[in-house]
Amino acid sequence: MDRLFIKDINVRGKKVLVRVDFNVPFDSQGNISDDTRIRSALPTINYLLDENASIILASHLGRPKGKAMPEFSLRPVAKRLKRLLDKEVIFVEDCIGDKASDAIGKMQPGDIALLENLRFHDGEENNDPEFANAFLSLGEVFIQEAFGNCHRKHASMVGMTYGHMPHAAAGFLVKKEIDYFEKAIKAPMRPVVAILGGAKVSDKVLVIENLAESVDKLLIGGAMTFTFLKAMGYDVGKSLVEDTMLDTALKIIEKLKKENVKFYLPVDFVVAERFDANAASKIVTYQEIPSDWMALDIGPASTKLFRETLDDAKTILWNGPMGAFEMDAYSRGTYAMVDALANSHALTIVGGGDTDLAFHKTGESYKVSFISTGGGAFLKLLEGKELPGIGALTKSE
Repeated sequence: MDRLFIKDINVRGKKVLVRVDFNVPFDSQGNISDDTRIRSALPTINYLLDENASIILASHLGRPKGKAMPEFSLRPVAKRLKRLLDKEVIFVEDCIGDKASDAIGKMQPGDIALLENLRFHDGEENNDPEFANAFLSLGEVFIQEAFGNCHRKHASMVGMTYGHMPHAAAGFLVKKEIDYFEKAIKAPMRPVVAILGGAKVSDKVLVIENLAESVDKLLIGGAMTFTFLKAMGYDVGKSLVEDTMLDTALKIIEKLKKENVKFYLPVDFVVAERFDANAASKIVTYQEIPSDWMALDIGPASTKLFRETLDDAKTILWNGPMGAFEMDAYSRGTYAMVDALANSHALTIVGGGDTDLAFHKTGESYKVSFISTGGGAFLKLLEGKELPGIGALTKSE
């Protein structure tokens, strides 16, 4: 990447403000149920500890909409971080103002502090310059490590463009995210196969159009399959369809043909009488979906077809489940693709969100080359767009 990297700047002994993504899930008892995002920031934190920096961590959590709400406090994250680092973590009860500046002012080299939820202030999501400057004034150097939020123009993500922060650079995680993406798109080992799932064609149009110019094969799964099938003249029953996207679907197919991209749709499905885990279900081909049933997962013939298309792949990109995998009855297609990627010899890159969850549920995540920490940010990269949170990392005088 051509942006500044943490190793390109002097952080020794400095107060370093690190924007992390600790937007972690909690269980019904209020305990952190998955600390992957916290662990992902450890290489950068440990590097800064080695450089004897004072480390000021900042993150959002949930959607408190500008109000301080106890259920969205980052205090439990500070406790988990303390356990992971085996080191005291100072929890600061605000992210700007007197509480924050007083706590930061007392920090010594080697100390670690975690600020309270940035989204407890409206200024964060509104990208308010006053809030951004108050936040950035806490540190001497800014490190961007919140890849999962880099597609958002929030104050903590792009505030350095207002000119307050003299040095802003990417941390180890953000560099790793960009490096893997560039390996898959800019200088890939071929053939390159992209697998796209999920519900809506409208969410993936720009992704498909951009990938059409760089991949060799494109596999489509998930509910957006049925918009393509209906556009091609097939009856898809009560399956989810975006009727406003039918013409777009046909244009996408033509573009893929023009770019000589081999395009694959599922050939069979698990269909059910209704969207219910306990509904009657059966497996049918794409030409035999009953008019009063809905398709909720790809079938066994499709998983076999998709596996075969991956056999010669050297690079595989995957974003989006193959069906309603949150219900066990309709999870087989997604988990079959998890297994296919886990046992592939290709460079395998998985884009966050539900796809990430599927790998973690099966315990196969360690067999994949790279799992992105950001679903929305990953999609924006696939669209060929620069992420605001990364574009803001420019050299300052």
